[in-house]
Amino acid sequence: MTLSGRHVELIGIGGCGMSGLARVLHARGAFVSGSDVTPSPVTEALEQEGIQVTTDQSPDAIRPDTDLIVATAALPANHPLLASAAARNIEIIRYADALGLLQAEGFGISIAGTHGKSTTCAMCCHALVHSGLDPSFIIGAEVPQLGGGSRVGAPRISTGTMAGEPGLMVAEACEFNRSFHAHRPQFAAILNLEEDHLDVYKDLKGVIQGFSDFAKQLPKAECGGRLLIAHEGGHRREVTPATKARVETFGLSNEADWTVSFDVSTREVNLRGPEVHLRWNNIMPGEHNALNAGAAAIMTIWAGADPTLVSQAMGEFTGLSRRTEFVGTRILDSGPVRIWDDYGHHPTEIERTLRALRTSENPNRLVCVFQPHQHSRTRFLLDEFASAFGAADVVIVPEIYFVRDSESSQDLVNQHTLVERLQERGTDATATNSLEDAVQRLDTVLQGGDMLVVMGAGPVGSVGPSWMHAE
Repeated sequence: MTLSGRHVELIGIGGCGMSGLARVLHARGAFVSGSDVTPSPVTEALEQEGIQVTTDQSPDAIRPDTDLIVATAALPANHPLLASAAARNIEIIRYADALGLLQAEGFGISIAGTHGKSTTCAMCCHALVHSGLDPSFIIGAEVPQLGGGSRVGAPRISTGTMAGEPGLMVAEACEFNRSFHAHRPQFAAILNLEEDHLDVYKDLKGVIQGFSDFAKQLPKAECGGRLLIAHEGGHRREVTPATKARVETFGLSNEADWTVSFDVSTREVNLRGPEVHLRWNNIMPGEHNALNAGAAAIMTIWAGADPTLVSQAMGEFTGLSRRTEFVGTRILDSGPVRIWDDYGHHPTEIERTLRALRTSENPNRLVCVFQPHQHSRTRFLLDEFASAFGAADVVIVPEIYFVRDSESSQDLVNQHTLVERLQERGTDATATNSLEDAVQRLDTVLQGGDMLVVMGAGPVGSVGPSWMHAE
């Protein structure tokens, strides 16, 4: 199935992934339009590029010539617009299905894992661009060095050991609702694997099975399929038996096929693999980002890039939006407060990021504003969340960000539940009823020499700039 020449309408076109998909489809010859609930700078940019966008999502709003609907994963299956499309016999697919079709038309690379997908994907794409491999990609975050979160690359690889192959199509592979099973990559990475999305998978065994099914879909080794999986934390013994692809491991252990070592004081990363030894200094702090960079470098080398250029690119990668992003400094009468922002919303992400920032910044105190993402995740991982803030001196928890949970789930857990668990562990924790209340609370908490870290996958990213610019 080819998407060129199709009249495609994207529902939820303003999202980071969907807007990137719209751009790639448009460049690949599809006639693209779309809708979103509210206008935004993203939808305005799409319109400037020739893609028609509307805020009308009523059942009658589908364009007469539409022959394919691509719906965001967040759109409920019973949405009236989808029912209208079905009644007109219009084909309906989800975002991940369209992504898989684009990968099948090119040379797909997918980055999967519970943590670090966006960062690793951005690092990989930066290195591919720097190495002249001209990839197409869709990343779930803004990457200033790459001009945004998406790019339309060449139809064929023009340089390196894979010159002449179909053009690269790189994407992060999200496991929510098993959407990554729709991907069609030649190469894939599994960075790590932990309990998450338990409303979908029920338990860790279910998560492992989901990743195993993802790995199973890779082409056989003799057909070019390759899987990179974490030596530690990837449950490789349970995941890899299902795949016929060539499997290599990466990690801190000397037993891994690709060994990553990291010097905390200098941020020097050493990557040793088959006939390859690279060295660079990471700009992004933390051992977890050293592993992300190592995985990105390996995938780029697999794609045929010159290792010397890959090493240069890794050392020059400055980061992406809301992934350990430095927001700025506010000067108080008592001294400066440095402000960081991060998307982390899983206990392991929180623990690693806070520990890395405390080590690299060495503040008097680390004050964290954390907004939980989803009531179900908070409830299933409550004890893990309560133990994740060991590097923080003060934790402020606004209301849980509610997106797709059932209404009844809100009655089972709230921000006060998490604060009580934190306090039981001796953490100085406070609940607030809104993000605005959290900003006001910071005025009474922060002192010169402190560091503010704002974390969460919802609108909590507004807290850092709001407090920094408050009078």
